[in-house]
Amino acid sequence: MPHGYNGKILRVDLSNKTTTVETPSETVYRRYMGGSALSLYFLLKEQKAGVDPLGPDNKLVFMSNVTSGVPMPGLTRYTIAARSPLTGAFGEAEAGGFWGPELKLSGFDGIIIEGCSPDPVYLWIKDGEAEIRDAANLWGKDTGEVQQLIRDELGDKRIRVAQCGQAGENLVPYACVVNELKHVNGRTGMGAVMGSKNLRAIAVRGTGEVSVADPEKMKEIRKEAVDRIPKSPLGYTLKKIGTPVFVMGLQNSGILPTKNFQVGRFDGAEAISGENLEETLLEAPKGCYACPIMCKRTVRVEGKYGATPEYGGPEYETLASLGSVCCIDNLEAICHGNELCNRWGLDTISTGVSIAFAMECMERGILTENDTDKIDLRFGNADGMLEMIRKIAFREGFGDILADGVKRASQKIGKGSEEWAMHIKGLEMALHDPRGKTGVGLGFAVSPTGADHIEAPHDTSFAAEGVMLDAMKPLGLTEPMSPTDLGPKKVCQFAHTQQIFSFNNSLGICNFSAVPYSAYTLPLIVDTVAAVTGWDTSLYEIMELGERAITMARMFNVREGLSNKDDYLPDRLFEPLDEGTEEEKQINKKEFAEALRLYYEAMGWDSKTGVPTDGRLAYLGLEWLISQK
Repeated sequence: MPHGYNGKILRVDLSNKTTTVETPSETVYRRYMGGSALSLYFLLKEQKAGVDPLGPDNKLVFMSNVTSGVPMPGLTRYTIAARSPLTGAFGEAEAGGFWGPELKLSGFDGIIIEGCSPDPVYLWIKDGEAEIRDAANLWGKDTGEVQQLIRDELGDKRIRVAQCGQAGENLVPYACVVNELKHVNGRTGMGAVMGSKNLRAIAVRGTGEVSVADPEKMKEIRKEAVDRIPKSPLGYTLKKIGTPVFVMGLQNSGILPTKNFQVGRFDGAEAISGENLEETLLEAPKGCYACPIMCKRTVRVEGKYGATPEYGGPEYETLASLGSVCCIDNLEAICHGNELCNRWGLDTISTGVSIAFAMECMERGILTENDTDKIDLRFGNADGMLEMIRKIAFREGFGDILADGVKRASQKIGKGSEEWAMHIKGLEMALHDPRGKTGVGLGFAVSPTGADHIEAPHDTSFAAEGVMLDAMKPLGLTEPMSPTDLGPKKVCQFAHTQQIFSFNNSLGICNFSAVPYSAYTLPLIVDTVAAVTGWDTSLYEIMELGERAITMARMFNVREGLSNKDDYLPDRLFEPLDEGTEEEKQINKKEFAEALRLYYEAMGWDSKTGVPTDGRLAYLGLEWLISQK
């Protein structure tokens, strides 16, 4: 077994309440390495197509990776994967914090959850041992209470707890999994899958170490990475302001999603900005395991919209989803909404976009207060937004409709409301407007999980000569490119950079710690994998890992019945922003269709159907998937 791994996968059968340990071969570890790719390996090998996402046959995979548990900046992320209850497609979500490294230090590389417990349980893992424990006293409680109860019961305040919250218990299909109350596997409803299995939490504690093939080389890499962080384009800014810094950047570019993506500027942007948060409500910056960037914000708010530091603070996506997209400029209310979502286990993106959809329906006269439990859901009503968060989490009244996401909600409401349901494949839009970043639009469309904003680095990174473009030159990407270009060169750029973000998800690398944004250059990533494992690896092998994971996710969706028809953008995104001005931004439908065709061909997929060809599957070592087409 190579260094960097425990060589053990924990398999948990909740129906029979048994646990077993498996030892994958080194070949499996090297080909898939961890995270997204290794999760897909188990799902595609073992799970039949068409399983009910909320049924016992849907496997739920928690997977670390080769770098997790090694005390290095930005190498903390882990993956949760299953068939998504929100989309019916591949469901995947990553999170940082401390839970992933703790799992690795406890003696396991991953966990495969099968079946369904007849009663509430939680899983307790410590130093190579696993136990399924009764969770009747945890069911129905806030995440903060559950974390404290588990730590008290087991007598260790350093236990790390990942849990689904009441939203997961209530099978809200965009329920998330939250660890340490503020690090969130946010998208695609992994919390609902967890809740459907009556699994409230997984508590882990590890006192072991991760073996490293070349400790001295790892020390050199760590020093170089730490030295590079404050010199990187985003390293210093993220440490100072965190992801909320993006509010004013997007506002000034005219692409801050506002009023359910109708416009790109928000009059209240400064009020909800990272700079204002820093000056008014910030308690302290926080970070993840062994990472000096410290990009997380914790806030403290007193009074009506109280918020406590233990639940963290809003990221950019939350400031936009509960703020600009709902036209709410009350920063304290947004912080309170963020805490409610973390208390109850809701993805803030899907929650905010679902509420914004309802607000547009009310403003257009499709809904009235008689439909929304007497709640005024017009744009700008912070109290209405906060009350609807509660109703969604507990599936009360109109909240029960919005809890199923905008695609299903619009189908129930009807009256043309489908036009304002901002989703792709059933997953609500992340808070980036592709009319000003066309590569993001391509990523939204082809992402296997739906409207995912971290499918590839954003176009603005490569608009001019500089450090970020220089970081891409080992891939042959040497020329600046307009963020609104959608020609063949943009497709080439996207396909290459998509592979980077894909292998990040399999190696557990935070996008904010690596190229093009931060310290880890492509050669440094290769050196890190080699120093940890002892493998004589290369950039070629790492890039191929990224492509392999992308293709596996595509094959997961193909066998679930998805096709090229599911690679789309909502019609609203083909309408111009700032129409009639010099700053007008628009995506041309014909150009977008041609970009999709070129992307399919670049990936070795059929240009008409988007299905990976047999030859490309064989090339990537995925010949075993040919029979599943």
